[in-house]
Amino acid sequence: MVRVKVCGITRIEDAKAAVRFGADALGFVFYRKSPRYISPSKALKILEDMPPFVSKVGVFVNERIGAIRDISGFCALDAVQLHGEEDNHFCHRLKRYGIKIIKGFRVSNDFNISIVDSYRVDGHLFDAHTEGEYGGTGKVFAWEILKGLHTPIPRIVSGGLTSENIGAAITQLNPFAVDVSSSIEVSPGVKDHKKMAEFIRRAKGG
Repeated sequence: MVRVKVCGITRIEDAKAAVRFGADALGFVFYRKSPRYISPSKALKILEDMPPFVSKVGVFVNERIGAIRDISGFCALDAVQLHGEEDNHFCHRLKRYGIKIIKGFRVSNDFNISIVDSYRVDGHLFDAHTEGEYGGTGKVFAWEILKGLHTPIPRIVSGGLTSENIGAAITQLNPFAVDVSSSIEVSPGVKDHKKMAEFIRRAKGG
């Protein structure tokens, strides 16, 4: 069964609803320029009230290794998602601290799929490329670009996923997990519980 990560959590009621509906992971954006930014202290208050077996993921964009390490430890994160221009050397240095890494790739029409194999991390996440923005744009990338990708590293698909297209995305891309944010929101960081429940239900084949 495909796993579901609900990203851009900023409110305790949304986190509880996501878990109740069957989300496998919650994403917290620690990138200050994002409209879904949450402070580590606020994220911790939410996470302390979560049940076991729900993965906690921190999203970072071009952040310093020391800051990622500190926030990861403070919030007891299970994994970090690097969604900027972090290179493989950066990922390798971060992994020395025992942190699980999901490397995000912003896929444009001229995306060079060959660079993905060089990132020996714990997961590869694919999102749509939008100039000057790092995720949460609601844009869909051309899924066929990933057809040439053959790697044992778990594939996570993001970018404009909705209740209407999630079935097709899973059929075409066979991902380990999917990541959703903007399509299930009332406004950035505020989730629509009805849309969230429907998305998770369809992603899991309901």
